[in-house]
Amino acid sequence: MPSLLDPLPLGALTLPNRILMAPLTRARAGRTHIANALMAEHYAQRASAGLLIAEATMVAADGCAFTGEPGIYDDACVAGWRLVTDAVHAAGGRMQLQIWHPGRSAHSSLNGGVQPISSGERAIQGFINTPEGKVPYETPRRLRDDELPGIVELFRQATRRALQAGFDGVQVHGAHGYLLDQFLRDGVNDRRGPGFERYGGSIDNRARLLLECVDAAIAEAGADRVGLRLSPLTGSNDLCDSDPEALLAYLAQQLSQRRVAYLELRHMDPALDMERRMATVARQHFAGPLLRNGGFTAATAQAALDEGSADAIAFGRAYIANPDLVERLRLGAGLNEPDPKTYYAAGATGYTDYPFLNAKPATLAVPWPHDRDQAER
Repeated sequence: MPSLLDPLPLGALTLPNRILMAPLTRARAGRTHIANALMAEHYAQRASAGLLIAEATMVAADGCAFTGEPGIYDDACVAGWRLVTDAVHAAGGRMQLQIWHPGRSAHSSLNGGVQPISSGERAIQGFINTPEGKVPYETPRRLRDDELPGIVELFRQATRRALQAGFDGVQVHGAHGYLLDQFLRDGVNDRRGPGFERYGGSIDNRARLLLECVDAAIAEAGADRVGLRLSPLTGSNDLCDSDPEALLAYLAQQLSQRRVAYLELRHMDPALDMERRMATVARQHFAGPLLRNGGFTAATAQAALDEGSADAIAFGRAYIANPDLVERLRLGAGLNEPDPKTYYAAGATGYTDYPFLNAKPATLAVPWPHDRDQAER
């Protein structure tokens, strides 16, 4: 059986290990949404990961869900990310960009007065942080079928710009209750009637938009540089589905036919029977590399590889505080404890100042607790 430290072919890439850095929102791009030198330092510190997957990145200038997330929608965004990819590649790393539209998880006050969009008209039950403070989520505008080619084009252009920025590929964000997930799951997608029927109702219709976005990314980058993240069980952003197993099986089959580089499943706890079952379903229907993410320790990550339920593990919270996570796992060393107060704060504190092993001893001498990534969106 492979170990976490063994190489892994992943589409066009060959990873030196199976310890991946999950995409983690850290809100360091400010109000410009342009990646910067501080972000370049942060990612370059973590370049020993088998693969870095950069944080959720806006495909549209009016697709902002929180202050500080980066974008990939114009030339200035491309130039900002080029600073990051150049630094990562100089440090010997590999990096993909997670491309994302928040859909109804956005707010008009963050987007020049533009109403959020979604598959339906159901608002998220809860509150969002805006420049005016914490306010209820807004009722989204239901997109018509004839508007959806424009969404696909956003993902196509984002993929093209990601390659121009030097990324080694893209991950399409189909998880966590954001726009593509809002079409996937029947807990919010209630589309019916003239002008709405092609992207609602049956699983194949609800999956249509996501797969069209994947196909657009493949047309730009090649299937071997495109991955997808799904979270079929997590109820992020007030979202659920009546039959997540059937939905995952269909998507896994479709992705396998497209020969994408990998499928990532984002869960909360690898010990839960239903989440283990979902990994089995993905394995049955997807022929490519399977990544799992959420709740893993070093021991449970290796166990997942041993049992064949994953080919690699993406770590989130552990990578916030441990830029040299690969070396720590190789040596069995303790881990630094992340500070949640700095997850989304501006500046270097809690971002680029966590110590390496050769700087001073780690603050923890035991494996990290279950990884319920507050920073991962």
